[in-house]
Amino acid sequence: MSSYEITVTTLIIGFKTLALVLGSLITYLAYKAYRRTRSRSLGALSLGFGIITLGTFVAGVIDQVLDAGFRTGLLIENALLAFGFLIIVYSLYTTRP
Repeated sequence: MSSYEITVTTLIIGFKTLALVLGSLITYLAYKAYRRTRSRSLGALSLGFGIITLGTFVAGVIDQVLDAGFRTGLLIENALLAFGFLIIVYSLYTTRP
């Protein structure tokens, strides 16, 4: 492995960790708001962000721990990202309390 590959890998791990921490915080705050208001849209919003955050975590585990490859991790991450965004779009359109 060259020093360039090590640096890029370190940066990827660092940004994935930052995304995991920030995504977890957003999910927690949205869930806390849902618990306070019992708003269905806030519940869906927290679920959507949770799925997106889970995708980031799972992709990192697949790539770094399971050594299944970057492309496999990226595929799963993008599938969970799309599903999470779909739930967030739903949360923005739902009007039921």
